[in-house]
Amino acid sequence: MTVNAESSISVAGWRDLPAAQQPDYPDQDALRGVIEDLQGYPPLVFAGECDQLRERLGAVARGEAFLLQGGDCAEAFDQVGADQIRAKLKTLLQMSAVLTYAASVPVVKVGRIAGQYSKPRSKPVETRDGVTLPSYRGDSVNGPEFTAEARTPDPERLRRMYHASAATLNLVRGFTTGGYADLRQVHAWNQDFVRTSASGQRYEVLAREIDRALSFMQACGADPAEFHSVEFYASHEALLLDYEAALTRVDSRSGKLYDVSGHMVWVGERTRQLDGAHIEFVSGIRNPLGVKLGPSTTVEEALTLIDRLDPEREPGRLTFITRMGADRIRDRLPDLVEKVTASGAQVAWVCDPMHGNTFEAASGHKTRRFDDVLDEVKGFFEVHHGLGTHPGGIHVELTGDDVTECVGGGNEIFVDDLHQRYETACDPRLNRSQSLDLAFLVAEMYRAQ
Repeated sequence: MTVNAESSISVAGWRDLPAAQQPDYPDQDALRGVIEDLQGYPPLVFAGECDQLRERLGAVARGEAFLLQGGDCAEAFDQVGADQIRAKLKTLLQMSAVLTYAASVPVVKVGRIAGQYSKPRSKPVETRDGVTLPSYRGDSVNGPEFTAEARTPDPERLRRMYHASAATLNLVRGFTTGGYADLRQVHAWNQDFVRTSASGQRYEVLAREIDRALSFMQACGADPAEFHSVEFYASHEALLLDYEAALTRVDSRSGKLYDVSGHMVWVGERTRQLDGAHIEFVSGIRNPLGVKLGPSTTVEEALTLIDRLDPEREPGRLTFITRMGADRIRDRLPDLVEKVTASGAQVAWVCDPMHGNTFEAASGHKTRRFDDVLDEVKGFFEVHHGLGTHPGGIHVELTGDDVTECVGGGNEIFVDDLHQRYETACDPRLNRSQSLDLAFLVAEMYRAQ
């Protein structure tokens, strides 16, 4: 791959368009210096890996696979450690094992990881006790501490994001190929969860079925390579366009552009303006793309997004990640799915049950109810079942740690418990137990279709 894509094949058209949610850097010379350095850095992922994920997502779009996409709302530089990454990966592997057995189709595993250091915000500034400062936009932009120094956007943080992403990917590749992801070990973790979970009895039947299937294969002498390692891909929101453009490269094999900051990138609900810079930028890269669709999305917008981002109608190119809210999913989603399907486009439909179900507790903590998260997924499955289309996957904000950020779940967290381990800098995440609860319950939905 060549290093400076913008001098070879232009992806600079986005610079002439309005770009939402971009930091206001006070030192533009410093920003230019960091971007120039990033343009010479090695790729974090490779074009061939992106192509492979696009093929896997093509199977999702055709109804032959299921997507599990999950991870932090916003990664933090001080969480780039083996323990934190291992716990997150362990949770996703456990969820995947349950879903693979229940759905009887491959589960494509994609992390919100190794690049999810930026967050769009509803307001550009925050006021406390009469003091107004820029909002925290993720560690890639500024710091969470409420001081003028911490909240000033610093382009050096883009460099730190690159190195943190590289370290994270290195660990993930080591874990997924070095024996940590062995299916028998993952199943043993799930058996422990079923034994110790308050709602474990509900999942015991499915856990026993998986155990018998593995025992049967072992008795037959079957030991496929897929038991010992897994394919795992990295994704993040392509929010900071200077960073994404600096890491866009020309593939020497095909001559096409790839954003080598991650295998898959998505455009968020706040940045998917049809005449905006984000849609223009991602239309020029070859990575598999996601677009978040909220309850205000019209059929016309969805069809125009397909024309802009997937003109060749290639399965696996475009994933629509719906974030409607539990109270609106059953009303807003059917028309979108029906009309997009009728257009002949083969997109992957994925449910984000997190972002439409956020509320503020009396304590001031931003939180989500596990029952609302579950109900939105139920509504997602009901809509697709009614239309005869494929519920392609779930996109979840989660952590492998025992945080207290979302209320409910089998090992129930109450509103009064939120302060105990409320560790997120942005949005509330499901903890490990709640994530596994969700996986077993989604598995039941899939089997009930």
